Amino acid sequence: MLSRMSGIHLARGAAIGVVETIPGVSGGTMALVVGIYERLIAQGAHLVGAARGLLPGAAGGDVAPREELRRLDWGLLLPVALGMVLAVLAASQVLPGLIEDHPVGARAVFLGMVAASVAVPLRITGRLRGLREWALVVVAFAGTFAVSALPPAVGDGRPPMPLVALAAAVAVCALVLPGFSGSFLLLVFGLYEPTLRAVRDLDLAYIAVFGLGAVLGLASFVSVLTWLLEHHRRTLMVIMIGVLLGALRALWPWQDDARGVLAPDPGWWWMLLPAAAGAAVVLAIMAVERRVDGSAAPAAPDDTPEQATTQVMDRVPGPVAEPGGNRAVDRAVEADVTRPIPRVEPPPRRDR
Repeated sequence: MLSRMSGIHLARGAAIGVVETIPGVSGGTMALVVGIYERLIAQGAHLVGAARGLLPGAAGGDVAPREELRRLDWGLLLPVALGMVLAVLAASQVLPGLIEDHPVGARAVFLGMVAASVAVPLRITGRLRGLREWALVVVAFAGTFAVSALPPAVGDGRPPMPLVALAAAVAVCALVLPGFSGSFLLLVFGLYEPTLRAVRDLDLAYIAVFGLGAVLGLASFVSVLTWLLEHHRRTLMVIMIGVLLGALRALWPWQDDARGVLAPDPGWWWMLLPAAAGAAVVLAIMAVERRVDGSAAPAAPDDTPEQATTQVMDRVPGPVAEPGGNRAVDRAVEADVTRPIPRVEPPPRRDR
């Protein structure tokens, strides 16, 4: 029988899993709302180390995957993961049918959610500075707009498997990008509905390729993004503003099967209601998360080494002993209004 704490973690995981299936809502934000964000970040560092250790040759370095896995808090991870899986399975039974039966309304809801999530990088950066930052926004907008306008890739009734693996590798980067959700990135790739259908139908080949891509992305891209957020934080947030704005093209409610833009229906103004509801959900979650976080973050600093290394201790007091290890580590995260960015320590080297 589940203990009381395991049941609480199960419910927390279910809440995170539900929002991860909705474009525009960040699972990291929900993790902070339910009070386990910092603990998951500490565990995520070990998962990244273990995943990197699985890479062949120099890419894996001297990481010991078994040692990293031994340090994981399975009492937290297992019920949270189970809750997330159950929530995703439940959502996959409902969302595909709703999207197929009400495509215009569903896209209107997602449009409102993603439009509201633009507030995340804007709140971090503050006002854009100079021609360079405006140019970055325009370039990111144009590139994302062009990608989101591409027709969905389908082969024998489902997307090509290499594209599925690539999309999963990129979507896992939402673990560290403030305000991004994996579902949002899948939607830009045109793989949101196919992935939900694969989970609903238990398409094991699709799920296995998706999982492999996620592991590869966790082992490679996440570490790079963490470094960028530590050293070029403001620039990355500025680029994210353009990406989110450009992705709104994929969420235009009226479009054909090839993603071609259509004119609004005569009763188009009714779609303002689901769009407003979607935006309200995101803003409400952000407001709760900001209250839980306890303070508003300042604008992102300039990309200078001295400013980028400024840190604040997280809300776990004192040194925290790593499970299975003898040394104590101080968990530190950068100040961030939406999701603190962890400074991932390099994994221990194998004894030679």
